[in-house]
Amino acid sequence: MLLSQINDYKVILASGSPRRKELLKGMGINYFVELGQEVDETYPPDLPPAKIPEFLAKLKSQAFPRNLSDNELLLTADTIVACKGQVLGKPVDAGDAARMLQTLSGNRHEVLTGICMRTSHHEKCFTACSAVTFRHLSPAEISYYVDTYKPFDKAGSYGVQEWIGYIGIEHIEGSYFNVMGLPTQRLYVELSEFLEEIIKI
Repeated sequence: MLLSQINDYKVILASGSPRRKELLKGMGINYFVELGQEVDETYPPDLPPAKIPEFLAKLKSQAFPRNLSDNELLLTADTIVACKGQVLGKPVDAGDAARMLQTLSGNRHEVLTGICMRTSHHEKCFTACSAVTFRHLSPAEISYYVDTYKPFDKAGSYGVQEWIGYIGIEHIEGSYFNVMGLPTQRLYVELSEFLEEIIKI
């Protein structure tokens, strides 16, 4: 069982996201938050959207400012939204947030979260994908959400757990928690397999 395996490690979450902290805690995993250096979140222009979050999660892992001890396990993550051929990261301002939500309105989009798990000698990365469908949102609904919730720290300019998720999302295929920012079930499985692989080496 993962919870007994992982007790041998000090788990470090290199993320300031309150959603990721909440979800990791909900998994029953004891962890410490230790933020890494800020990274330039640019990626090769020809990189397919499905590969971008994992690329950025690995970049964040490599930018961690110190060497890991033998009993430490570092987790880094990145989430993007892909819709109609566009990659939507975090909005730069209210106008950008409104434009993103207008793009999502009435459309199906993908939420992709890349995770990098690393110890002092081993590394494993993966990406989880959820498909989300929004009903058509009125300009007034978009303005209300942006003005009230200020979703400037969220990929795609929305939080599924907030008002816009309650009134706007028609359908989700895949993990709801992945849309929040951390694919908990997939992470549980991947972490278990990662620790088992390390034991065998």
